[in-house]
Amino acid sequence: MLALLGVLSGALGLATTELLAGLRRTWRNPIFDVGDRVVERSPQALTKLAIEWFGTNDKVVLLGGIIVVLGLLSAWFGVLAARGRRKIVLAAIVIIGALGALAASAPTPAISGWEPLQTVPSALGTIVAIAAFVWLTDAERAALSTRAATAATPSRRDFVLRSTGVALGAGIVAATGRGLARRFEVASSRDAITLPTPMTPAPDPGTAIQAPNAAPFFTTNRDFYRIDTALTIPQIAPDDWTLRLTGMVERDIELTYADLVDRPIEEHDITLTCVSNVVGGDLIGTARWLGIRLDDLLESAGVDPEADQIVGRSIDGYTCGFPVEALDGRAALVAIGMNGEPLPLRHGFPARLIVPGIYGYASATKWLTEIELTRFDRFDHYWVPRGYAAQAPIKLQSRIDTPRGLDRIAAGPFVIGGVAWHQPIGIDAVEVRIDGDDWIAATLADELDESTWRQWSLPWDATPGRHTIEARAISRNGAIQTEDRSEPLPDGATGHHTVVVLVDEA
Repeated sequence: MLALLGVLSGALGLATTELLAGLRRTWRNPIFDVGDRVVERSPQALTKLAIEWFGTNDKVVLLGGIIVVLGLLSAWFGVLAARGRRKIVLAAIVIIGALGALAASAPTPAISGWEPLQTVPSALGTIVAIAAFVWLTDAERAALSTRAATAATPSRRDFVLRSTGVALGAGIVAATGRGLARRFEVASSRDAITLPTPMTPAPDPGTAIQAPNAAPFFTTNRDFYRIDTALTIPQIAPDDWTLRLTGMVERDIELTYADLVDRPIEEHDITLTCVSNVVGGDLIGTARWLGIRLDDLLESAGVDPEADQIVGRSIDGYTCGFPVEALDGRAALVAIGMNGEPLPLRHGFPARLIVPGIYGYASATKWLTEIELTRFDRFDHYWVPRGYAAQAPIKLQSRIDTPRGLDRIAAGPFVIGGVAWHQPIGIDAVEVRIDGDDWIAATLADELDESTWRQWSLPWDATPGRHTIEARAISRNGAIQTEDRSEPLPDGATGHHTVVVLVDEA
């Protein structure tokens, strides 16, 4: 019961911050601000561990962990208060509230200076939590001071009523805040968009989708991996969005969404890969992207010959950076559509960068608001100070999709299938080795584009027992995928994907 006092007080305080976050677009529940600061300051090893353990659920785990810690602290505060240490508890609540305010107002990639108004949700939430804590502990003291305290004692009833009122109030206040925040959401604006018809449509992918047991050629928007630093998805209405081209250019340009879609639109199939993708991992996907060529946009601004880095900036201040020389004819886009629909909110609506052949952390800026021309010796994009490589060309890789590790299959005919990629160079061959024997050439699906993965398959007469299957790819430039293992960070994993399969008697 005593622990519950602290939990209820903390819940009402957090609910208050949720209500205030619904009053103003730039205010947030401080849990998200604390989470952002954790992400920004996490060492490389911790970031790597979080992605390896939790994959695309790392943000949910982080936020859940913060809530659990706050809940445990609140429960402990209730116990301390019962032991006569209420002043210490009140001081601790003030400190926690101050940390939340500090996290909300501290300079970030998107905010260059302190923002005092951002402290309002944390400050008022702390005041409410303190008031609720004092109110509840006073009622509990009164109930305990009545020697004959029973369920019918007025002081006991008062405590129960106060606790129930705080619990109900927290729920109502939080729900109200979430309801108010919905007016800032832009899903309806996205749904109202009719994408323009591309002047250059992508080719029919039919002939490229023919390898049995490989991953589907196109990854659905729902299943497409998402790795970014945003704990809350930015809500940007197209009417409020602009894109600035700045830096080492002859002229700065600012485009509205209407200006952007009025330019020539192209459609391209491109495979994106995350640098955190382990050998055989699923942080990779192919989509049909609709957008405006980046080289055409930059040509209109006039690029300084001394510039060697293109920096993409997100609405939340996140930055990617990749070489100017990557604009070598490949279909780098400011994308506005994905698989036949406007960009999903979580994939960068209303516009993002897509650059074939460069890992996403260095090229695929979501919620794009600015493109800056600069130099690598003048600016490090977001992940470089955190131990990642400044330049990140995608490495030659292959993956076995079927069978998966430790699958049990029946003896007899079986088709081994998978995908291989080396954007934007392309795949020339895939070879498979079983139980360390000679490499066997797999059958490749037709290549649709050098910037997409390529499906492959190999018929196999599976015999009973335990077997090891290994795959390697050969690139269009003659490079052979190395078997030397390296970790994903700082610039991408290497090594052959190998699976062990158990074959039962037919």
